[in-house]
Amino acid sequence: MTDYFALLKEQRRPWIDPDSLKQKFLALSADVHPDRVHGAEDSQKRAAQERYAELNAAYNCLREPKERLAHLIELETGAKPKQVQNVPSDLMNAFMEITNVCRGADAFLAEKNSTNSPLLRLQLFERAQEWTEKLMGLQRKVNSWREDLTARVMEIDNEWASSPHKQRELVAPLEKQCQLLGYLGRWSAQIQERIVQLSL
Repeated sequence: MTDYFALLKEQRRPWIDPDSLKQKFLALSADVHPDRVHGAEDSQKRAAQERYAELNAAYNCLREPKERLAHLIELETGAKPKQVQNVPSDLMNAFMEITNVCRGADAFLAEKNSTNSPLLRLQLFERAQEWTEKLMGLQRKVNSWREDLTARVMEIDNEWASSPHKQRELVAPLEKQCQLLGYLGRWSAQIQERIVQLSL
């Protein structure tokens, strides 16, 4: 397995400053960008493309908190984080709220899509705005929860950096944060999809 932290010359840790990571990626990738070797032999071109693709994959993994945590856990334990099939109890209320609003929006979208009359479609416009506002409110909640999880990851990162002997103990809390970020990512995508459908 490729260590993306090593590839981007980053310390293996739960939190990485996004701007610093981007600057490091741009500097490293500039040296091996395929355009720099356009006049070289085919083998050099292939090598540059492979190196650039590796750096790109590393950057895309490490810039996303959930993907970074999953990669870190796999590097530390030799196994991917466990996939949780059931919603954790501390997210059950959020899950129910999101499910109910999404179902309501889906029912409204079905009604809107089956309406052919321009006059009736105009009357549905106001209701579409109401559903959009509800979904945007949910999206703000999900974003707030994500900020809280990010703050927790940063706390764990401080422990990780200051107490290397405790890193093994910190894998379990990191795994939980990774799972929670996965749920929030899926919910955010579902909400955004409905917001887009309502705007059409």
